[in-house]
Amino acid sequence: MSDDHTHVQEFFSARAADWDSRFPDDGPAYAAAVAELGLRAGDRVLDAGCGTGRALPPLRAAVGPSGVVVGADLTPAMLQAAVRAGRDREGRLLLADVAALPLRSRSLDAVFGAGLISHLPSPSENLRELARVVRPGGVLALFHPIGRAALAARQGRQVTPEDLRAEPNLRPLLSGSGWRMRSYVDEDDRFLALAVRAD
Repeated sequence: MSDDHTHVQEFFSARAADWDSRFPDDGPAYAAAVAELGLRAGDRVLDAGCGTGRALPPLRAAVGPSGVVVGADLTPAMLQAAVRAGRDREGRLLLADVAALPLRSRSLDAVFGAGLISHLPSPSENLRELARVVRPGGVLALFHPIGRAALAARQGRQVTPEDLRAEPNLRPLLSGSGWRMRSYVDEDDRFLALAVRAD
């Protein structure tokens, strides 16, 4: 396991128990972002880096009982928190690295990634792996319940031009990883970049 993986696991393991209570009002933002995916009944969707599984209920509601919902995360403590919250009833939880997903190629209709991109050790390669498991025309949502500037202010830092989530950086990153950006929103109350899997 790389140092990057160890750092991510340590960071989230230390915060897993009270993660949901730290951000109690994010539910509507998650539901609104999931709605933007345009999922239909019977679709298959992955919540990549699912954490405590906050996206799983709206994802399940979108795909219905005939759909498939999978939540994958690198940190056992976050998945345990998802189980304690009962979110394992909404989808299958996998202890897995988004760099090497145990999923068939082109097996999914969509991927949802909340707060994911800033924790990817190799963003281009990792986004390529997400593209591998999505059918051509499938959708990727990169989401955060607050925008880049608001998040930076919360963390006591400034937004920098090097930020991967800045549109001039994210668009070519996605393009080089098998995705075509469809829309980009970076407002105080949400960040949402939608991309379509290229053919």
